Formats: sequence, C-alpha cells, structure tokens
Amino acid sequence: MAKQPHLLVEEGDVHEIAVIPGDPGRVDRIADLCDDSEVVAQNREYKIVNASYEGTDLTICSTGIGCPSAAIAVEELSRVGVETFVRCGTCGALQPDMEVGDMVVATGAAKEEGTSKRYESPNYPAVPDYDVLTGLVGAAEDNDEEIHVGPIVSDDAFYNEDDEYVEDWNDANLLAIEMEAATVFSLARRKGLAAGAICTVDGNLVAGSQKGADSDDELPAKAKDNVERAIRITLNAITSL
Repeated sequence: MAKQPHLLVEEGDVHEIAVIPGDPGRVDRIADLCDDSEVVAQNREYKIVNASYEGTDLTICSTGIGCPSAAIAVEELSRVGVETFVRCGTCGALQPDMEVGDMVVATGAAKEEGTSKRYESPNYPAVPDYDVLTGLVGAAEDNDEEIHVGPIVSDDAFYNEDDEYVEDWNDANLLAIEMEAATVFSLARRKGLAAGAICTVDGNLVAGSQKGADSDDELPAKAKDNVERAIRITLNAITSL
C-alpha cells in the first residue's frame, strides 16, 4: 500500500493500537511515560511516534483540532494497520459539579459537528467500543481514580458555543464538550474497528469559563497535571486490549 498523503506512513510503520491526542505536544508527553519510543513521521498537525508500554506496542498520533483532521488520522491509520483508537484529550464541562482537572470517559458523543454527517445519518449513534470503554473505566478504578462516565457532545464551533447551546446540552445531562470523539467513534464503528475516549476537563461552560480563561497558558495548572493522569489511565487501559 502506498504511503498515506498526510500522515506519511505506510503499512508496517504503525502498530494495531493508537493513542490519538489532539495536541502534537501531547504526543511527547505520552511517549515520555512509555518504556521506549521512536518518531515515525511528522507532517502538518500530525506527529507519529511508535512506543511500547509494559510489553504492549502502540502508536501515538496527534490529530490536530476538530473532526475533519481527526477523520484524516483515522482514515489513514486504519489503512496501514491500526485497529484500535483511544482518544486522550481535553474537554469543557457541561455540569455544574464538574471541576477543572476532572476526567470524563465517554459512553457516546452527540454529533454537533459536520464531518460524521458526510459519512452517515446524524441519527446513527456515535458510541465507543465496549472493550475500550470498560478498559478505560477499569484502569481508572485500578488506580483509585474518580472519573465521570457518560455521554458527551462533539462540536465544531469553539467560539460559538453560546448560552442557548450550553443550556440545552446541560439539560440533556451531557457531561462535557470536545471536538473530535463523534467522528472518531463513527468512523471506527463503520470500519469494524474499536475506539474510545478519555478527556480532562479544562473549563466549565456552565460556570462561564473556557480553557485559558484563568491562565496565561492554554491549560490551567490543574488540567495540565490531570492530563498526565489521563495518559496513565490510557496506557494502563491499552495493556488489556
């Protein structure tokens, strides 16, 4: 199979399990917690590293921001051998009792984005694979971590999540909002592959805060610390997949 045009990888370059953060910088954070790692390719928003963790081989690939670039990552990685995708990212809370630094494991994602709708009806569910979902929950419980488990929403318009949208999502008891999971879940299901997602809360839209609002950096300190906790849960989860 020819080299993929955006990720610049071909069959044999990657492993069957991929951890897919959005931020290319987070690829390095994940790799640093692994036993060994090697950069495979880097192009545009995509940085790809192969690594191993407690005897499990994995590929780490950033997806950039949003469902269109995440779809390219899933499409191209699946063509060269990836069978399981685990998103490890950040999200904005939609319930008042959730704090910055909390963690969410998604049981489904509402399709408030456009990419998945080019593949299928918006009525079709965007849900994670059961084994990946329970693997993430189990890894968190094994580490005595408290997590929120439930449905989230994936949205395209970061700067247009106004009060009306937030109130509706809150009333529906959606836990959090992020920008990639609905398409990752939908594409994986359509291809007969597995996917799941764990995200760290970086702001609370019900409380009127977005990431960066109380920090000079993109993520507040508590969220940065808990990103590492989410990474550790993810790595422990993939050893059981």
